[in-house]
Amino acid sequence: MAGARPNFVKISPLIHAIQKSRGAIYQLVYTGKKDDPTLEASLFEDLQIPFPDVFLGVDSQSLNEITALVMGSFDRYLIEHATDVVIVVDDLASTMAAAITAKKRGIKLAHLVAGTRSFDINMPKEVNRLVIDALSDYLFTAGVKSNSVATREQQSESSQTFMVGNILVDTLRNNLSRFRKPDIPLVEEDYLVLTINRHALLEDEENLKRMLNIIMEVAGETPVIAPLRSNVYDVVSRLLGRQHNPIHFCTSMSYLEFGWLTAHAKGIITDSGNVAEEATFNGIPCITLNSYTEHQETVTVGSNVLVGGDANKLLVALTDMMKGEWKKCALPERWDGRTADRILQILIHSSELS
Repeated sequence: MAGARPNFVKISPLIHAIQKSRGAIYQLVYTGKKDDPTLEASLFEDLQIPFPDVFLGVDSQSLNEITALVMGSFDRYLIEHATDVVIVVDDLASTMAAAITAKKRGIKLAHLVAGTRSFDINMPKEVNRLVIDALSDYLFTAGVKSNSVATREQQSESSQTFMVGNILVDTLRNNLSRFRKPDIPLVEEDYLVLTINRHALLEDEENLKRMLNIIMEVAGETPVIAPLRSNVYDVVSRLLGRQHNPIHFCTSMSYLEFGWLTAHAKGIITDSGNVAEEATFNGIPCITLNSYTEHQETVTVGSNVLVGGDANKLLVALTDMMKGEWKKCALPERWDGRTADRILQILIHSSELS
């Protein structure tokens, strides 16, 4: 079950593992519409997976309405399709809705990626995480901290927690040789990458402008390549006005192009947990514009530094990045590209025992 574009990046290694296995079969269900503009054909070509088998057709901005609509549509799907296990990804409202529906039907539920917490109950995604993990029979975690959280909060004696590793790394390892250099002259020299998507950052325009000015000042002559979605570009370009700056905007890239861009950057500034994970895998210095991360190992072991929305912390971290004074980093445990295989073997073994 996938509820948004990033989910397909995480689910693709599992699809490949199932396709190579003997006996295991699957259907890929997407909660959105078939004409969703974020699901460009190149995404599935890049990931080498087929389009979803089923589109539930839910399209709404209201989280509660999404929950209700997905529950109704997914329930009809489960009535018509015999299902042994439902695998849900991440922490969206649609993910929670699918999890609740599966359990009401008495179907085994697996959560990928389980045990991630912000410990801020006012965040809708935190509520989703708590509900999904509480309902799940199989909790697949990416690291030690998430594994500890999932085990401690386990609600049922039948639930099992497994530290399988970071499945995003499976996708990276599978596609390293296929990354495509984007057609941007700036990639021939040192450059930074900037991505922004978080609503909290965009809504506080005064602070965002302060942070953008710091990026421009510290970057100096080093270009900053910013693949931004149109709504984010509108905000950022308006804040910057016509002043000369080293930030070079471009449209959103394909998965393989963006993978190349981040893998060859001097440094990355982002509010995306996925991008920070990719930076850790590639050993690229990364500043995350958030006060927490779902995967603490990117900070404790990897190349990630959290600055939240604090412009002063951004100034210090970015200055260090530009000077080449960054902490030593390594690959966290089980970031070996075998996460999907572990998950599939656990599910197959469990089905044979039941």
